[in-house]
Amino acid sequence: MQDTTQRPLPAFLGQGPRLLFINGKHVPARSGKTFQTINPATGKVLAEVAQAGAEDVDIAVKAARRAFEGPWSKWRPAERQAAMLRLAELVERNYDELALLDTLDLGAPISRTTLGRKRAGALLRYYSGLATSTHGETIESSFMPHDSLTYTLKEPVGVVGAINPWNGPIGMAIWKLCPVLASGCTVVLKPAEQAPLSPLRLAELCMEAGIPEGVVNVVTGLGDAGAALAEHPGVDKVAFTGSTEVGRKIVRASAGNLKRLSMELGGKSANIVFADADLDQAVPGAAMAVYMNSGQICSAGTRLFVQRPIYDEFVQRVADFAKKLRVGDPLDPETQMGPLVSAEQLDRVCSYMQLGKEQGARALAGGARLTDGPLANGFFVPPTLFADVRDDMRIAREEIFGPVVAALPFDTVEEAITRGNDSEYGLGGGVWTRDLNTAHRIAKGLRTGTVWVNCYQVLDPAVPFGGFKQSGFGRESGNEHMHEYFETKAVMVKFDQ
Repeated sequence: MQDTTQRPLPAFLGQGPRLLFINGKHVPARSGKTFQTINPATGKVLAEVAQAGAEDVDIAVKAARRAFEGPWSKWRPAERQAAMLRLAELVERNYDELALLDTLDLGAPISRTTLGRKRAGALLRYYSGLATSTHGETIESSFMPHDSLTYTLKEPVGVVGAINPWNGPIGMAIWKLCPVLASGCTVVLKPAEQAPLSPLRLAELCMEAGIPEGVVNVVTGLGDAGAALAEHPGVDKVAFTGSTEVGRKIVRASAGNLKRLSMELGGKSANIVFADADLDQAVPGAAMAVYMNSGQICSAGTRLFVQRPIYDEFVQRVADFAKKLRVGDPLDPETQMGPLVSAEQLDRVCSYMQLGKEQGARALAGGARLTDGPLANGFFVPPTLFADVRDDMRIAREEIFGPVVAALPFDTVEEAITRGNDSEYGLGGGVWTRDLNTAHRIAKGLRTGTVWVNCYQVLDPAVPFGGFKQSGFGRESGNEHMHEYFETKAVMVKFDQ
């Protein structure tokens, strides 16, 4: 594999250390500290990035508050809509650069990151419509006299602290930004330290689109910056995507001023394949339900339940599919799976693969880090499939966040539902069958925020996404998402007699 650090880099990376973006300007951290973001394909430094601390977070929150109470509050819905449409055009026009930044920073194949262009534009345009269509209502009072008027107003909740993971830098940033702009809120975004570059570039595009200073702020840093944002008394709402463990900490940190919260957390999703399924579709579907983005997707279908009559055949076919996936240089358009994001994540995934073997699971594909040849310096793990898995094994219960599938046989619909729900998580789930009755029974029975039927990981701006149980609460996308960013005010007017 060629050294990707020697390839032409985006102009954005040639401007020295990447600074914080606060109140419309690039500024260094007050401490002067920086941290390194690493190219996971090579293990080499990609960029130096400003390391925000609590003081920087405070400055950003105050800038967001001034914008919220100042010029941004005067913008009408149609003006916010127009700005979002301008931003959509800018994002699409500059998406090759954004995708390249994510490929270098995250390690996702360029063939995958470039596909995000359509979704990014669709999200911004969908929410721009919600900017002008979200409104209060008039209510016929059940107790007030007839000569009265009761109505509700939808008012933006205020300053939002958005904290994102590293597994989809530009996509997650846009997803968090859309309801902020549509509702009239302001935001301080804390991207993950493993992949902070494309959100910083997005902030520049927001300014180019004419969004006022202070509406969009980006503070890069480590966990202490995220903690400072979560507990800051000037933040009215926290929107978090990440692990359940960190989610619990954010819930505790938010108690000071009883922040509004929406949490999209971990998962250990069940993907259920019945004997009557179209196996030619289900094999690649079940494989890529996990191997996409190197398994670094919260809703990945990592528990693969296969009906017993086809278990051996199906699992072997998925293993054969996995072995044929091209793992390599994420800048190569032919690459189908890149590295894990960091050395830390590599260690985590490798420890689970070893644990699976120790507990009696059998690796039909993968099972160990790639250490030979041109991939040796990167954080590469091959697509892995374990058979002979029991429900009580840790690889079947705990979120690994890597390209590791645990395959388990089952017999009946009732058993599939019961075992599928035997998890602390409830984010996603899938079912593969030609029987419509079976599909509906599984869809109704699984306690998850999304159930995909004969497909997996399909997202749409109009369709709400979120979790049950310890996978979080609140929804992103769809009309429901906007409810998270508004307060409802009731106005009751009694007329003079």
